[in-house]
Amino acid sequence: MAIVLTAGYASGRGPLGVVSYAVTRLSHANSGIAPLDAQVSKSQAPVAPEFATGDWINSEPLTLKGLRGRVVLVDFWTFGCYNCRNTLPAIKNWDARYREQGLTIVGVHSPEFEEERKPENLRREVAELEIRYPVVTDNDYATWRSYDVAAWPTIFVLDKSGRVRWTHVGEGAYDETEQVIQKLLAESDSSADKQISEKK
Repeated sequence: MAIVLTAGYASGRGPLGVVSYAVTRLSHANSGIAPLDAQVSKSQAPVAPEFATGDWINSEPLTLKGLRGRVVLVDFWTFGCYNCRNTLPAIKNWDARYREQGLTIVGVHSPEFEEERKPENLRREVAELEIRYPVVTDNDYATWRSYDVAAWPTIFVLDKSGRVRWTHVGEGAYDETEQVIQKLLAESDSSADKQISEKK
């Protein structure tokens, strides 16, 4: 446990974030979501949960079913979290570099404080931060819970069949995450994978 807590502080999380991160590290392997900081083979990867209902910014409402055939990066964040803000340059860069190659980034905004719950505040921050990819509100934490998230920021990378192939909590691992994106963009998108995903 001490090693996990030390890693939490090294990642820049506050006390509550460290505790939740530690719990996540210890329990995540037993959930249906991919292990943290590990690439998962296609055959072992679980199908990602669908987005819950929310207000969409920069996009019409999206569904993972509708995004089949594209690699999807799901970023759980909130605009008042400085760790989340520190990850934005990398995420915005991936959006600019890989969108035309088949990557869709979705920011799931799960608020920590009351002012972060107001859609007008989120819209202002998205504009000021120059976020061009879709962002959806998650004020009741429905999507957060379905993905078993425990700390901000948390990133999931889904393959073209909607399966969770990579998860990372906190800042860092930018090179590793980009390598996963590149690998999944290069993978074939077989109809068999689509059929299996749609049945689940």
